[in-house]
Amino acid sequence: MPLQYQSGFGNDWATEALPGALPSGRNSPQRCAYGLYAEQLSGTAFTAPRADNRRSWLYRIRPAAQHRPFQPFDGATRWLSEFGTGPVTPNQLRWSPPPIPDAPTDFIEGVQTWGGNGGPGEHGGVGIHLYAANRSMQGRFFYNADGELLIVPQQGRLRLATELGMIEVEPLEIAVIPRGVRLRVELPDGPARGYMLENFGTALRLPELGPIGSNCLANARDFQTPVAWYEDVEGDFELIGKFTGGFWRAPIDHSPLDVVAWHGTHAPYKYDLRHFNAIGSISFDHPDPSIFTVLTAPSDTPGTANMDFAIFPPRVLAMEDTFRPPWFHRNVASEFMGLIHGIYDAKAEGFAPGGASLHNCMSGHGPDAGTFEKATAADTRQAHYIRDTMAFMFETRRVIRPTAQALASVQLQDDYYQCWQGLKKHFNPAKPH
Repeated sequence: MPLQYQSGFGNDWATEALPGALPSGRNSPQRCAYGLYAEQLSGTAFTAPRADNRRSWLYRIRPAAQHRPFQPFDGATRWLSEFGTGPVTPNQLRWSPPPIPDAPTDFIEGVQTWGGNGGPGEHGGVGIHLYAANRSMQGRFFYNADGELLIVPQQGRLRLATELGMIEVEPLEIAVIPRGVRLRVELPDGPARGYMLENFGTALRLPELGPIGSNCLANARDFQTPVAWYEDVEGDFELIGKFTGGFWRAPIDHSPLDVVAWHGTHAPYKYDLRHFNAIGSISFDHPDPSIFTVLTAPSDTPGTANMDFAIFPPRVLAMEDTFRPPWFHRNVASEFMGLIHGIYDAKAEGFAPGGASLHNCMSGHGPDAGTFEKATAADTRQAHYIRDTMAFMFETRRVIRPTAQALASVQLQDDYYQCWQGLKKHFNPAKPH
């Protein structure tokens, strides 16, 4: 049976896998239908403003509290939540794609942290990770109490069996798993690779559109959350939890994916990046990359996000008499980029699908020498169609601290700086034009 979804972003959804499993007008009735238990999952403070409040009522076969005590778990040693306190290199960094592991590796075991800032204890900052796995999670379930997860597949589909329903996500789609939601990650196509952001701050949401108006960028109607689905299975399983930066394991004698019905706003969702309606200049100049924002997590400083998720999809560049690629720039914000598919238009080579780059606060970057020469000689009377590509950026207000394992990786490109060394000196004070 094909997976089923509900459309819309941030809705107060209501869904049931059995007729009448949702109570009528009572969130926590004295007796639930089918002998279910009522349980509330709160992703924000109870008193958070209505527009920001994230909570869902779950009607499940067993309460989430029913498992044996947690003990430390050492099977996710490369997934980190501490990013150091010392100086960070200002060098531009770039990595080649990581290989698929040879040894049996599931999603939890295959996550490795490339950088981050802040941490779970302060409810701010992000962890930036790569994942590479070759088998489904077997007899194992997972939840993250430290933050929500933004998953960006680059190779291979993921089937996310969650408490609130099934989500299948492929390259060029993304999925968000809210804080605390339990799930099992399956690999229907075999080996899989991609990127993941762990958001320790406020929950991701659609950005305000301001003078753009009510349309464009990512539209709420294109987001999908799953309908209720459950499994009533008993056996010897383990529940893995991430809490305060550590990993914990609890034996559990049943599948925790046993929610028969639910309603609320704290739910996983997916989005197809191909539905993004890109906008840009049709006269001159190059707008800020903020016009490519898909999702944002606000901070306590208005206009300055804890993190933004932006994409660079197929689009048309039509502005005349201007330099069309991203200009040379230095930012107060820090940028981690990945490539899902194709070629990124501001780099001629070296930035491959599955790879990554890091340009930290005030570190200069921009197009390489070849891209610059081509763009300055282009006929801007003709529109430039950028096709068959999808790059993305995790942008944060804080410095992204690369981990020791990222800096020691054999995928780190020692010659990345060379892409700017071929830029020629064109200055001639006697020739203004």
